[in-house]
Amino acid sequence: MRVDVAWWHLDGTPQTIDSMRAHLRENTLDHWTKVPGLRLKIYLADREQNRWGAMMLWEHERPPLDQMPPNAALALIGRPPDVRVTFEAEGTVEGLHELATLQALGPAFAGLETDGRPLGQVIGDPVGADGM
Repeated sequence: MRVDVAWWHLDGTPQTIDSMRAHLRENTLDHWTKVPGLRLKIYLADREQNRWGAMMLWEHERPPLDQMPPNAALALIGRPPDVRVTFEAEGTVEGLHELATLQALGPAFAGLETDGRPLGQVIGDPVGADGM
């Protein structure tokens, strides 16, 4: 598995964490759910340091750029990320949790619904509590 991390310092750019969050909420979900091999993408915000970024966990190698959505953060911020690093994932662990899915969690997606159900809805029993 591969992990890619990228982040921008937003000082001196036309963007803020709030503007990036609004763009994420309005434009991102449909694009990234269709990327082959992407296991998880986590958007990161650090208000204290005024940074915005993302971490992507890939099953194998990242697909070719023509199979990925355009880099919206790059376009909005107007320059490449200040930090871009790639790691090999040495191992993964999933703990006990109550979430039905990790899809669309966080402040950017608060209140969004799909098919009449809130995104990232919590299920009744913790995953793994009864071995199921």
